[in-house]
Amino acid sequence: MADNQYLPFKSQIKDIVRHNDLEFTFKMSFKGKVLPGQFFEVSIPQVGEAPISVSGIDEKAETVDLTIRRVGKVTAELFQHKNNDVFFLRGPYGNGFKVDDYKNSELVIIAGGTGVSPVRSVIEYFSQNLQELKSFTLIAGFKSPKDILFRADFERWQKNFNVTLTTDNNGGDTQYKQGLVTEYIPALQVKDSKTAKAITVGPPAMMRFSIEALLKYGFVEQNIWLSHERRMCCGIGKCGHCRINDVYVCIDGPVFNYAQTKHLTD
Repeated sequence: MADNQYLPFKSQIKDIVRHNDLEFTFKMSFKGKVLPGQFFEVSIPQVGEAPISVSGIDEKAETVDLTIRRVGKVTAELFQHKNNDVFFLRGPYGNGFKVDDYKNSELVIIAGGTGVSPVRSVIEYFSQNLQELKSFTLIAGFKSPKDILFRADFERWQKNFNVTLTTDNNGGDTQYKQGLVTEYIPALQVKDSKTAKAITVGPPAMMRFSIEALLKYGFVEQNIWLSHERRMCCGIGKCGHCRINDVYVCIDGPVFNYAQTKHLTD
């Protein structure tokens, strides 16, 4: 008998990192295969469920990180939980980022706000395996210094490879650059834009203008990947809630190659 893909399972909170008042990362127990960019449906009985992208993977410790922004009833309830408490997960669902797609290339990752979460595991992998890339550049943007996620990670990444961390408004804090992520794309130091590869994740407008800037720089469409932000419900393409044209984001995405998804209109 096939496993019931709707059936949630218990997951225990192993740790909680409080980035700010609205965004926490929950380290959850999970044993199994999961890709960066995939998502889980997080549920609390009698409250509801919400789709949350994987922001960290530790197969040895058998945990996954879920970075959650408090924006509604379910997430507000999740924020009341403490270490060793339990809530429910189902998944992982969807199409994720495959690190093999980017090996032996010049890789550029452009992420905005919570869009850093789905690509954090990709960044971490190549941060520890820089010899598998020709070059690595990360451009990440947040609204303000107080909105920056994964501060300890950024401090470590900045020592290992080329990182531009910028804020829309630095409030006079000169340790952070100021400006939109797209402003830094023309200054990329890419030797061969026709073979370089890029990932962009964040608000739709940010991704659209980032892709336009990458194409203008000389990147080719099939070497750009993105992640569509949708509110997935069933996770297995049955409810149609995330459908765009003939594509089900929960199955065919949320990670897409730009050449395959540029025709999608919502």
